[in-house]
Amino acid sequence: MQCQCIKQFGDKLALEERPDLTPQGTEVILKVAAAGVCHTDVHLRSGYYDIGHGEKLEFAKRGFKLPLTLGHETVGVIAAAGPEAGDVTEGETCLVFPWVGCGDCAVCAEGKENYCLAPRFLGVFQDGGYATHIKVPHPRCLFPIGDMSPSAVAPYACSGMTTYSALKKVGDAAERAPLVLYGAGGLGQTCMSILKAMGGAAPVVVDIDAAKRDQAIQAGASAAIDGAAEDAIAQIMDAAGGPVAASIDFVANEQTTELAFESAAKGGKMVLVGLYGGAAPWKLPIIPIKAVHIMGRYMGNIGEFSELMEIVRSGDLAPIPVAEFPLDEANEALDQLEEGKIAGRAVL
Repeated sequence: MQCQCIKQFGDKLALEERPDLTPQGTEVILKVAAAGVCHTDVHLRSGYYDIGHGEKLEFAKRGFKLPLTLGHETVGVIAAAGPEAGDVTEGETCLVFPWVGCGDCAVCAEGKENYCLAPRFLGVFQDGGYATHIKVPHPRCLFPIGDMSPSAVAPYACSGMTTYSALKKVGDAAERAPLVLYGAGGLGQTCMSILKAMGGAAPVVVDIDAAKRDQAIQAGASAAIDGAAEDAIAQIMDAAGGPVAASIDFVANEQTTELAFESAAKGGKMVLVGLYGGAAPWKLPIIPIKAVHIMGRYMGNIGEFSELMEIVRSGDLAPIPVAEFPLDEANEALDQLEEGKIAGRAVL
């Protein structure tokens, strides 16, 4: 088999030839049909997150083991299964739930594996889908997709899961006024599609890229605002009909979080999803004065994943633009994503 892996943080991915995978126990081997390229993969390749004040959260110091095959948005065809895998159908095409926990802790017992302190996330802590084959620990992580396009479905494992989970965090707050989305790239577009399928109102979108703002309007946004404009806060509140009841930030840098905080209503909700980095710019006394709810969203659990897949299978989701790359151009895909050149999602 072949795979694209990190051998040294900060270096380009390396194409490796490895022995074919053999399943043990409950494991299932899939022949990869499509692997989504996520901005998290850009951070993993670089080896760190920017946490502001000149500091970095370095993966090498956080227990990440190399070499590591990237790819946590994977669709594959079942090729083989271990003796304890139960009834699996060879040849069936499935989307993989990658956010696997240790399986033994109290958090995992509650079904919240994405919060596990000893995670086994595929493509993050264990080898993922930037490969010709992937090993999945248990068939419960496999969700059949029928005859849907693997390239179109693969990004739902992360971009879809994260946005759906973020929308659940917002809850009914967005019913009082339009939801504001920061970032009109792949995540923002995916969120708009899921929101519409769930019966939500057209959101207000904020992005500094004019082309992406145009795409947001074409996709049904009620307004698309330049976050770099001097009067951006006033424009956001005007488009939202007043202070913002709820926002989801798919960028989460110092500029977008400041806009979200300054435009938030009393008792408003801010859900941070993006990992672009920096330090919080908020004035601390204003947080209790405004009673703002500031929440992080880290992927989603398998129950939410199952709910999302029901929406995906319904056929109600608007297609998200997908740029396809061959496996041996994984670095090119990551480079273009890092440079902001991908409209929608990139898939190997």
